[in-house]
Amino acid sequence: MPQHVSTLQLIGAAALTVVGVVWAVVVTRLLRRARAEAAASYSAAVLAALPPQRQDGPARESVELTSAERDAFAGLMRQLHDR
Repeated sequence: MPQHVSTLQLIGAAALTVVGVVWAVVVTRLLRRARAEAAASYSAAVLAALPPQRQDGPARESVELTSAERDAFAGLMRQLHDR
């Protein structure tokens, strides 16, 4: 303990430090709670400027190949496989 500082000053400094830490913890918790509530209400809001999004993907498209096209594709696959 420093000799030029009284016991009352040391107790006061310790008390102010404890009060400051408690204040910082309380403010941090309040801000986190407010941010969580704001995020929950923000995600529930629907943006009117954007069109509604589809929940499923586009329909699958397929094309029937002729026998000549199938043979050409098979030949292409053989060429690529041989390389």
